[in-house]
Amino acid sequence: MPTPMEKTVYWIEGDGIGPEVWQAARPVIETAIAKTYGTERRLVWQELLAGNKAYEAEGTPLPEATLRTLQGAELAMKGPLGTPVGGGIRSLNVALRQTLDLYACIRPIRHFTGVPSPVKHPERVNMTIFRENTEDVYAGIEYDAKTPEAKKLVAFLREEFGAKISDDAAVGVKPMTEFGSKRLVRRALRFALAQGLPGLTLVHKGNIMKFTEGGFRRWGYELAAAEFAETTCTEEAPQAGKLVVNDRIADAMFQEALLNPERYHVLATPNLNGDYLSDAIAAQVGGLGLAPGVNMSDSLAFYEATHGTAPAIAGKDMANPGSLILCGAMLLEHLGWNEAATRITRAVEGAIAAGTVTQDLARQMAGAITVGCKEFGELVTAAL
Repeated sequence: MPTPMEKTVYWIEGDGIGPEVWQAARPVIETAIAKTYGTERRLVWQELLAGNKAYEAEGTPLPEATLRTLQGAELAMKGPLGTPVGGGIRSLNVALRQTLDLYACIRPIRHFTGVPSPVKHPERVNMTIFRENTEDVYAGIEYDAKTPEAKKLVAFLREEFGAKISDDAAVGVKPMTEFGSKRLVRRALRFALAQGLPGLTLVHKGNIMKFTEGGFRRWGYELAAAEFAETTCTEEAPQAGKLVVNDRIADAMFQEALLNPERYHVLATPNLNGDYLSDAIAAQVGGLGLAPGVNMSDSLAFYEATHGTAPAIAGKDMANPGSLILCGAMLLEHLGWNEAATRITRAVEGAIAAGTVTQDLARQMAGAITVGCKEFGELVTAAL
């Protein structure tokens, strides 16, 4: 018999509702592969510790062994992570992104028929956001007000550059580089071209922050012209058959996402803009419960539920595992196992169309039947 095609996926259970959504999501992914490929392909799951589970076992929320393994990994998935008190890490998610150079946060956002939405036409939303993940204000270079560090930096900026800053200001630094911006835009352009999409939009606040956000815009256009001249054009000089690269100021993009979402397909953004936009646009299609995402370096694809740990409902079988289930579909697409990925997406659509959903969706859907986290996973599995 032929040797099965195996891919190792390192997984982190997560905190709060993490164990529940994992128990619901993993059987969906495994069943989709089995029904599509039989014994020819499979995923080999290996658990890594992070978050509360790691803190209880090893006294740290992010063990060195976990980081070492992930540094040599190709695929990983995780549930939502909190940051344990006393862990000494501001954010486990940010620490993982920076340590592993997961520079691209990729969030596909689309509407599933039947999911309640605060807007009239959520079906017009079908965007993929590429958010730079390691620079900008998330670099973590900031100092509390009146500390020696803040006072020293304020004094330097005053004396050397004539900056007008209050003595009692908290201060932060917003680093953005040509290298970091261009590699993010490069990945977004490759995706847009591979998918045959008509346009890519650079989202920035360069009208005010002319050298950081403005630099992101400029470097994005430079990259497109230098490396993708044969396949792209600009909005000012459109060419038939080429992908159009344009840009929008961040606040205008929020308005456009509401008024004209069908005009936008791929957004490339600096870190903070992408954080705001990805959650705001997800809200237009019903919220984060069905929003998958991946953080990528040049070697590692790290899929994660985009919602939080939801401690208020942890252990109550109320969580929506849809985000992690759809992360599984994204992972399979990344592997080129598209048939299995499509099975998952259609099965999720079927469960929602039948009105059998978790409480976060049921309370907004007339006539819906509320099911638990475990049962929703079982319904999706059955629909495969």
